[in-house]
Amino acid sequence: MGADRKRGTRRMPVRAVTYGICGAALLVGCSSMPDSGGLTDVDTTPQQDSQVRVFAVPPQDNAQPSKIVSGFLEALTSDDPKYETARQYLTKTASDSWKPELSTTVLADGPLLDTYSLDGHEDSDALTFTLTGTKVAKIDAQQAYSPADGAYKALVHLTRDKKTKQWRIDSLPQGVVMAKSDFQRNYMSVNKYYFTSGTAIAMAPQPVAVADPVYVRRRVDPVTQTVRLLLNGPTNWLDPAVWTSFPSGTAMQKNVTRLTPDDQNKLTVPLNANAGHVSELKCNEMAAQLLFTVQSLTPALKQVELRSGSSRLCSLSEGLAGTVASRASTEHPDYLYFIDSRHRLARMSADSNSIKAELVPGVLGEGNKLLRSAAVSRDERTAAGVSADGKYLYIAALGSKGSFDGPALVSHGTTDQDRLTAPSWDGRDELWVADRDPDNPRLLVLEQGNDEPLVVQVPELTGRIKAVRVAADGVRIALIMEEGSKQSLLVGRIEREEDEDGDRSTLSLNEMRVVTPQLEQIRAISWAGDSKMVVIGIGPDGTQQMQYVQCDGSISNAGPLPSATEITNITASENRETPIIATSRDKILKLFDDSWKVVNEAALAVFYPG
Repeated sequence: MGADRKRGTRRMPVRAVTYGICGAALLVGCSSMPDSGGLTDVDTTPQQDSQVRVFAVPPQDNAQPSKIVSGFLEALTSDDPKYETARQYLTKTASDSWKPELSTTVLADGPLLDTYSLDGHEDSDALTFTLTGTKVAKIDAQQAYSPADGAYKALVHLTRDKKTKQWRIDSLPQGVVMAKSDFQRNYMSVNKYYFTSGTAIAMAPQPVAVADPVYVRRRVDPVTQTVRLLLNGPTNWLDPAVWTSFPSGTAMQKNVTRLTPDDQNKLTVPLNANAGHVSELKCNEMAAQLLFTVQSLTPALKQVELRSGSSRLCSLSEGLAGTVASRASTEHPDYLYFIDSRHRLARMSADSNSIKAELVPGVLGEGNKLLRSAAVSRDERTAAGVSADGKYLYIAALGSKGSFDGPALVSHGTTDQDRLTAPSWDGRDELWVADRDPDNPRLLVLEQGNDEPLVVQVPELTGRIKAVRVAADGVRIALIMEEGSKQSLLVGRIEREEDEDGDRSTLSLNEMRVVTPQLEQIRAISWAGDSKMVVIGIGPDGTQQMQYVQCDGSISNAGPLPSATEITNITASENRETPIIATSRDKILKLFDDSWKVVNEAALAVFYPG
């Protein structure tokens, strides 16, 4: 017996393991207390009512070490704003040095209390537990999400106070750790907004707002959290491609602890002196950033007023925000476009009730060039089509008559599959397309007014580009990469540097990141909002999945979309009022009220402008 209690690592006794599972693996719901009704167990599965607030329970007198650890882990999943209850499980020194805001590690299941070691003999006043699990994601100090994988392992050390004889944690990892189900219950994704220059969605002259998704705690004053994050500046990933109108050092006034829209849906934001001397234009841009950002939390917000000290700086209403900055999600397309069964470019009204179709006016609708894919510019004035064999790219103004001058681009790939992908337009009126020629694979941009395509500098990528979808803001791009029978979806940041004469830009893709690691194949993608895409893919079990995916790699809490058999193509608009459209067995499908309806038009591919 004594040999079993020597210093070292071993499996916890059954009773201790039970404590660990109750407190950690099942996401530590054994003694949480909702704010209504009596004491109940907390179901922490994703089906739990996300509006039920959960309060942490402080440590009980003479609690065993495993109960201290599991109670602490449970407290991390509560709605305690500053983790004050969780700190009661720590020694004073550990509490002073612990910084929960540094990161949140998300695990598939757990954390589990796997093993422990005695730091001395059986009556030792020190004990070490090992927390284990499988990593899913990490939220950094900027509240930015990034997918993660691999094993998680961390040590938690406890000591027993010599006077009180109570166990407390005196050493632990920085940040917070919790399971995926608790993360989904506790956190929500919101978009901060910054600006990019040189982009003109629908030919608008003003700067374009770019979404910067972050995660905030759902029931811990999310409006104030989000405004603070906005003022702190863009996340590291987006920062090189955007700018903010808030002067350096701008923050909320020190006496402001909570921001809440009034009964007229107006939000007043008191700022410090750094923002006190901005121009009217800059103030309106600041107000637009705030309005767009807070509307991602509270869509009913109608107005933002900025103040500094006792002075009113400016006020911006929802109706005037579009004159200050444009946003893709507010632009409504006029038409849905498709390649018909005779390989011609056609269209129908984007109105959700319309099914009447017509050929597009101009040469691309006349059928002289058979097409397999196409794209229409954001202003719906210009179209680009790829020939049926994938060899040629043609560009023509919609409504133009006559013949083509010649192809804008030619691929020298030897087979149909080794040639051009479907093209994609950004909001700068630039056309993106990939040439899959194995001897000369390239990602290309055709700039307005320039005859020669620009080759985009890309990082080392595994495989070949199967599909290209550029966001309306011209800052982010999604690529389906193909390697053998597997595909993966990557999102990268577009950076531009003008040449010495200011005539042409050098374009590069940076910090490419895989955003659907759980899917082994990606069939189709489309941007479906300011920061999300709709994706069709094949999971590890071989089943087709259709879901929303954030551009940071997180999965929407809305769950999977209804699927349909043999979907080969999908399109969505950044404007959420337009329906999702797909093709299946050469028929057009529209998604109405969570069910697919067949439109009586044969089509090989469908797409909204972009």
